[in-house]
Amino acid sequence: MKKILFADDDPEIREVVRILLTREGHEVVEAVNGIEAVEKADHTIDLIILDVMMPGCSGVEACGEIRKKSSAPILFLTAKSKDRDKEEGFAAGGDDYLVKPFSSVELKARVNAMLRRYCVYKGKKGTEREVISLPGLEIFADTEEVNKNGERVLLTDIEYRILLLLAENRKKTYTTQDIYEVVWNEPFLFSSNNTVMVHIRNLRKKLEDDPQNPRCIRNVWGKGYRID
Repeated sequence: MKKILFADDDPEIREVVRILLTREGHEVVEAVNGIEAVEKADHTIDLIILDVMMPGCSGVEACGEIRKKSSAPILFLTAKSKDRDKEEGFAAGGDDYLVKPFSSVELKARVNAMLRRYCVYKGKKGTEREVISLPGLEIFADTEEVNKNGERVLLTDIEYRILLLLAENRKKTYTTQDIYEVVWNEPFLFSSNNTVMVHIRNLRKKLEDDPQNPRCIRNVWGKGYRID
């Protein structure tokens, strides 16, 4: 059983989603707004679902605050489907989007896929500490911790897995399609290109001294990304 935090200001939607996810065997913690979601997003939560359009504190704003203390995957529920709206959510630290109206099958599939990816990676604990060293960075593959100049950097699940993919395959260039299909484990669509680019941009903001002139995650013009 996994613990899922679901925030929506509509009580009817909260009830429907709670019943649906409870039947899947999950424990559901409800929040009536973004502020309450931030308060309840502790280390016991395995997945967070945020409605974007909530009064007072939107889902995107709540996501930004949650990312200061949690790396659990975040799924946005939204009526907005434009790329710039998705980019705003990804920039705040979200992992995926589900556009309203959605079916129960869609929600269950997305939730289970995100939990599976997150928990499989979280479950890979070695008996010895595996360390990947890069200039100024240490990646502890057994605990999924990343240190920059000796200080912990909090990455989202997606950000960590992109970094690990590139770090474990240094000098190999990955296209945005390669990255999406390996990390998300889903077929690549045209819109997926922006998704990968936003996550790469977020990684650079956290890891690079000068994100505009990256020294770690490099662009291979016309091809993709790599770590040398």
